[in-house]
Amino acid sequence: MKVAKLGAGNNMNQRQKEILTLVQHSGFVSIETLANSFDVTPQTIRRDINSLCNQNLLTRYHGGAGLSSSVENVEYATRQIMFLQEKQRIAELVANHIPDRASIFINIGTTTEEVAKALQNHIGLRIITNNLNVASILRSNTSFEIIIAGGEVRQRDGGSTGEATIDFIRQFKVDFGIIGISSVDNDGTLLDFDYQEVRVSQAIIHNARKVFLAADSSKFGRSAMTRLGSLEQIDCLFTDSAPSEVFAELLARHKVQLEIAE
Repeated sequence: MKVAKLGAGNNMNQRQKEILTLVQHSGFVSIETLANSFDVTPQTIRRDINSLCNQNLLTRYHGGAGLSSSVENVEYATRQIMFLQEKQRIAELVANHIPDRASIFINIGTTTEEVAKALQNHIGLRIITNNLNVASILRSNTSFEIIIAGGEVRQRDGGSTGEATIDFIRQFKVDFGIIGISSVDNDGTLLDFDYQEVRVSQAIIHNARKVFLAADSSKFGRSAMTRLGSLEQIDCLFTDSAPSEVFAELLARHKVQLEIAE
């Protein structure tokens, strides 16, 4: 089946996104298959694969490309610009579901940082976060109360983790927990790369009355090693495109509300 060509200007970026999605679903895709699917030359596909490999999103193999490492995440600066428009749409949708004067947890992640930006015009929020970037984004709103969880601050992304962070989170019971994720496995398992970061997210899930998961479509079927939890612990999934039929059935089985930022 041929994949329709897209308009000039965004062709490369969009094709690379679609290549990434195909590899995530299949585990490995050959250059020949991709060239036929997108009706482009193998050389063009090789350039796309090289770009995705340079971002640690895929791994080159003879004749094609496969999934990247399950033990190492993409660098933070790269994640900030990956799927940015999708993250921004998701963030606006999440913000629309947060009422004024609510209490919320926000964890580490580039998607949750976009949610923080989308919340800037709310009134009277009480925000508890282990993400210094989130605190910095929201501090200009004088009606907000912002509480930063203690712990060791990571230089690479401004997040705090460790026992002190977890103990601090456990002192609260809030209205909404807003979390990002690195991967949602095909069986509904929530996965990430960093054990310490996962433990903080677990504490957020256990101490929020409602849990919102914000995840763009590139996260579905991606490889990551550390188990955070499962979809049944989530109240609402916010994403940018409709999931597969199998995954939609999984959401329905666990009674997870689905919100799509078209």
